[in-house]
Amino acid sequence: MHRLILLLAFMGCGSTPDGSPEPAPVVPVVTAAVAAVAPVVGEPWARRTVPEGPEHEQARRGLALATDTHRLLPDHVGDGLNCTNCHLEDAQRPKAAPWVGVTDRYPRFRKRSGKVDDLQDRINGCFERSMNGTKLEKDSEPMLAMVAYMTFLSEGIEDGKALADVGMPRIKPPSDPDPTRGEAIYQAKCVACHQTSGAGMFAPDDQALFPPLWGERSYNIAAGMARLDTAAAFVKWNMPHGQGGTLTDQEAYDVASFFIVQDRPDFAKKHLDWPEGGKPRDARY
Repeated sequence: MHRLILLLAFMGCGSTPDGSPEPAPVVPVVTAAVAAVAPVVGEPWARRTVPEGPEHEQARRGLALATDTHRLLPDHVGDGLNCTNCHLEDAQRPKAAPWVGVTDRYPRFRKRSGKVDDLQDRINGCFERSMNGTKLEKDSEPMLAMVAYMTFLSEGIEDGKALADVGMPRIKPPSDPDPTRGEAIYQAKCVACHQTSGAGMFAPDDQALFPPLWGERSYNIAAGMARLDTAAAFVKWNMPHGQGGTLTDQEAYDVASFFIVQDRPDFAKKHLDWPEGGKPRDARY
């Protein structure tokens, strides 16, 4: 079992549909090993464990990459984060950008890119933004492994687009998110794990025990988690660790308004975002 890991990185990774028209679903590019994974039956949020055996090796590799991303893919990750810093509990926790049912949600048109993105495009968006790194080749071993794990988590889901509690369900923004109040909340409820500096805590093997929320080892300004509405929703449903849902909407917005504006890496291609307009009001740039 991977280590329990807290808070943020993408971001935007696994965000809910933005209301734009969706094309008909297609099967993502995966290898034959995925087809051997038996469908999962029962409740969509029942805990799923990838079985042993060679036919499931690719999905197990995808899980390993998700939980130890920055160490296993150092050429593609520029910060200290793992996918599961946002996609909690092996990307299976509802309201924490789960990958359950995600293969039904792509491809789809996304305003940020101005085009129809397939699942591999979406993954690469996270590598460039939340991981502050570089894209994977679409047919590369790591990409196919990650899609295989997502496909495993989506087996047996009748309609992933209609599944409740995917993404990070938005909360109603208050009229006056206050970073000063947010800093006080951070000091009271977050600093023990994420540190006064926002640098998080790392094990001797460089595994992120508590991920950095700002600084050079955190996500860049173009990550979904750098947006106020996304960060506030994640905090509301998932933080403090083990106490998700205990903060008020106001408190979630206040603390998010504090940490998202702290120094973090830039994104060189930010000028290419929202080519047809429609930039959200809470974009960092």
